[in-house]
Amino acid sequence: MIQHHQDNYCVILAGGRGRRLWPCSRTKRPKQFVDFFSTGSTLLQATFDRISQIIPIENIYVSTNHEYAHFVLEQLPQLPRENVLSEPIHRNTAASVAWATYRILHRSEQARIAIVPSDHAVFKEELFLSNINSALELVARQDKVITIGVKPTRPEPGYGYIQIGESMGEEGIFRVKSFTEKPERQFAQMFMESGEFYWNTGIYLSSAKHMHQQLNEMFPEMLRMVQERTGGAATLEDELLFIEENFPSYPNMSIDYGLLDHRGEVWLMIGDFGWADLGMWHSIYDSMKKSADDNVVIGSNALMEDCRDNIVKLPKDHLCVVNGLEGFIVAEEGNVLLICKKEDSSALIRKYVSEVQIRHGEEFI
Repeated sequence: MIQHHQDNYCVILAGGRGRRLWPCSRTKRPKQFVDFFSTGSTLLQATFDRISQIIPIENIYVSTNHEYAHFVLEQLPQLPRENVLSEPIHRNTAASVAWATYRILHRSEQARIAIVPSDHAVFKEELFLSNINSALELVARQDKVITIGVKPTRPEPGYGYIQIGESMGEEGIFRVKSFTEKPERQFAQMFMESGEFYWNTGIYLSSAKHMHQQLNEMFPEMLRMVQERTGGAATLEDELLFIEENFPSYPNMSIDYGLLDHRGEVWLMIGDFGWADLGMWHSIYDSMKKSADDNVVIGSNALMEDCRDNIVKLPKDHLCVVNGLEGFIVAEEGNVLLICKKEDSSALIRKYVSEVQIRHGEEFI
């Protein structure tokens, strides 16, 4: 069993709207706050339970926004209230990580941080925790950001791809040569066939000091004005007031783009812990056990005949009868039913969400 280390911290990113899993992920309750697989745990709770095996609970922070902070507090009652970093506006993940890094650095100058998304599946938990622990030990010695990549199993256009560079002298650690976010399908196919590219898990590890330096090269220094105003003795109240006033002015940039596209010194650790980003229907289908006809039915009553390669998720009290369907998503939640081809569905769903919002309003989003 890996022991807790007092200088290890984690930031769980839980502020996304989760629109690629519409209609089962809705603006008022996105996927990370839903018990998507009827297991008794939401995706956020599963992520928290996993990471708390190696990170002390008081060192775990959850980044979200005002709209969703109540879900975090309800679902993680053991988390200290001040460990919920609630933002006034959606500003993507680079600004979220910058704020979390500032907070953690002011708790411990020796801190090393694991940044993890809240909506991922991990099928080999011990291997995952071992990888995280090894990376945290490495960033304590080296001023580097480490990201974890996994070998692609299909040419998925909805993921980011990291090209592997030279070995860095540590087992399973390489320089990042290039990064491509959500390529066209033909490029994803080429990337997969080349053997040089790995899926970006969106997991980042670094010392707090080094991450702070990296992010300060992209942003005006996060919370510098608070320190100046208070002579270096900013209270939690000062910090929260500053966030309310200034967070909307930060760039809308992902941490992936910020670190992998703009920084030369990111290292890639190759992970093999059975990973899936549960952000899109296709990845959920790919990660789940199939029926004899390659159908996936999630927590639903479904009678399927002459059907193959479909994914079905309905409310528990609904019955679905399907005949002759191949390669589709059938998903119902509340007042929306979606029937859509599964291949490249994330792009299609983004389009439909926009159209529905314009034509029929927020109640269907």
